[in-house]
Amino acid sequence: MPDGVDNQKRALRAEIRERRRITPAHERAASTAAVTAHLSQLVTGARSIAAYLSTPDEPETREFLSWACTNGIRVLVPLSREDGLLDWAPYDGKDEAEDLLGMPVPTTELLGPIAINDVDLIIVPAACVDRTGMRMGWGRGYFDKTLGSMERRPPVYAVIFDSEFLDTVPSEVHDQRVDGVVTPSGITKLAP
Repeated sequence: MPDGVDNQKRALRAEIRERRRITPAHERAASTAAVTAHLSQLVTGARSIAAYLSTPDEPETREFLSWACTNGIRVLVPLSREDGLLDWAPYDGKDEAEDLLGMPVPTTELLGPIAINDVDLIIVPAACVDRTGMRMGWGRGYFDKTLGSMERRPPVYAVIFDSEFLDTVPSEVHDQRVDGVVTPSGITKLAP
C-alpha cells in the first residue's frame, strides 16, 4: 500500500473515530430514529438483506434490523473469519456474541460466505463515503473482498453520519464503491 494513501486513510479514520466518540447521546438518539426510518424505506420490496450489527460508535442498526425481522424480511449479518472472508448468520434479534475481531454477531446458525449471494440489498458499515460512491471502511478489507468477489451484486448502501459524506476519500484499486448512502438526513443514491 502506498504510504501516502495509507497515512491519509489512517488520519481520516482517527478523525472520524474521535468525532463519533464525542457525539452527544441526544444526537445519537435522533440519528437512530432517522436512520431506522430511512433504512425501512430503502428496503421496501426486499425479501432478504445483508446488514450488520452496529458497534457503539456507529449509526445504530438494531432498531432497523428488528423492524425488518418483524416485517418478514430475512436478515443476514456478517461474522469475520481468520482468512479475511465473511461468514453470514440469520439475525433473530435475540442473543449476541462477539466474533474474532470483537464485533457483535448473532448466535444463530452459521452460514458460509456464499449465503450473501441470495440477498436483494446489502447494507454495509463505513467510516466515510465520497460523492462518487467510494467507500472507506475501517482498514481490514472484509467488505471490499466480499463485494469485489460477487458475480451478481445487488445494490449496496453504506450507513454513515451526515458529516462523513465527503467530496473525496483516499482510495486504492481494491476499494469497492457503494451504490448509495443512508444518513440521518436521508437516502442518497449515487450514480454508477
